[in-house]
Amino acid sequence: MSIERRHQAPQDFWDTLRPSTQSRIGLGRVGDALPTASVLEFRSAHAAARDAVHLPLDVSALATRVEAVGLGTPVTVGSRATSRPEYLRRPDLGRLPADLTDVPHTGADLGFVLGDGLSPRALMDHGAPLLAALAEELAGSYSIAPPVIATQARVALGDHIATAMGVRTLVVLIGERPGLSVADSLGIYLTHLPKPGRTDADRNCISNIHPPEGLGYHQAAKVVSSLISGARKLGRSGVDLKDTSRTEELVSTAVLTIPGPVE
Repeated sequence: MSIERRHQAPQDFWDTLRPSTQSRIGLGRVGDALPTASVLEFRSAHAAARDAVHLPLDVSALATRVEAVGLGTPVTVGSRATSRPEYLRRPDLGRLPADLTDVPHTGADLGFVLGDGLSPRALMDHGAPLLAALAEELAGSYSIAPPVIATQARVALGDHIATAMGVRTLVVLIGERPGLSVADSLGIYLTHLPKPGRTDADRNCISNIHPPEGLGYHQAAKVVSSLISGARKLGRSGVDLKDTSRTEELVSTAVLTIPGPVE
């Protein structure tokens, strides 16, 4: 093997694997340092993650897109965090509502809260199309309250909003903490019989929703549908409730036969 071939072989190995993941693998080296292109890509990803956290949510534009889904005119609720810096320093304030008087009490089966969380960009990019996929999957089986848009929101803020809505099951769509590979990932938190004081153990989470690289809208909606059905049978959500949607897809009643040898 030539000297040039021995140096190129390891990088060829990583070049084959790299398209299968968004992780930074096999970046190579230039002397004692990373290649300049890899350093610049890392800094660009870090800047994108910071921007995703601090970019303000365009509530008016999002409300227009959410209303177009057809579940009613959304109401906007703010948390007790009065600014983005305070929201980041005081997570406890992001879990408490400033005012719920505009939230209508419907007593519906389901309620949706769209929260900016730690990535308002994720909610702007994926919130409305994901809500549309959920509505398409669930509207034929359940009554659904008009959606609520929540700003400076943590997941537990939804429990207070759900109590005001009077819904039996709450689905919170919220921007996830940006990483250095993905800055626009959306998460779903499902809570059955929501009320203030619920903990993370009482919820089910579906994360990494950001097609095309992450989970797709319709795939996520099918998981939510399965969890809601299970929660209503079980009487609770959380650690006792498991997602069986993928298992059900694997179950088939068709009889499979192995063809015999051709004579």
